[in-house]
Amino acid sequence: MDAERRQAELIEQFSAQAAALSSAPQLAALVLEATSHPALFAFSELLTLPALSKLAGTQYASSLDLLRLFAYGTLKDYKSNSSTLPSLLPDQARKLKQLSVLTLAESTKVLPYDQLMQELDVSNVRELEDFLINECMYSGIVRGKLDQLRRCFEVQFAAGRDLTPDQLNNMIETLSDWLGTSDSLLHQIQEKIKWADTTSELNKQHQKEFEDRVEEAKKSIKKLNNVSRQTLTYGGMTTFSPNLEE
Repeated sequence: MDAERRQAELIEQFSAQAAALSSAPQLAALVLEATSHPALFAFSELLTLPALSKLAGTQYASSLDLLRLFAYGTLKDYKSNSSTLPSLLPDQARKLKQLSVLTLAESTKVLPYDQLMQELDVSNVRELEDFLINECMYSGIVRGKLDQLRRCFEVQFAAGRDLTPDQLNNMIETLSDWLGTSDSLLHQIQEKIKWADTTSELNKQHQKEFEDRVEEAKKSIKKLNNVSRQTLTYGGMTTFSPNLEE
């Protein structure tokens, strides 16, 4: 939670700075500062700032492309497009390697050393493990276990990266489908509750009718008992005692 708050604070800080700037060189310098900051790992919100759109169509437009790469890309992507992008400072190169680890961790939780060394442009296992420990785990962006025997890094936790527009659309579609399914399930549950309530009410009515019948039967039996007490039997013949009041 503290890490998320720190990200939000940094984004707010750089957004405020961008709003106060007007020239393309100043904005390009701000992009350089943001992509070099050791604690900032989210950049998509900066991409949407109206101020930074001023870089488009200028000689500093490549700074905007670099910011987009830091939001969604990897070191491998940078190397494929390095001729059209600004050169990386050491802090930027380290940051892009950290972001590359996060991207790899999104697809699998067991990252082979050979793959990591290739993606991060690292020449040996010692250098790779030092980077994973000092620049990734100590910074809090990932947690995991270094397995030297199997030559892999087992990821237990990895911070999420910015979602690309396609990923965001897919997520919205998935959530919409889930919402539709939830609404349908809720409707079915409500119908079952209504059926249960109706069934319960009918059972109550049947119970009441049954109790009323039992009560009527008790009354009828009581009347018969009263009549039988007035019955006299003499010599095998049954007679009824007269009503003396008549």
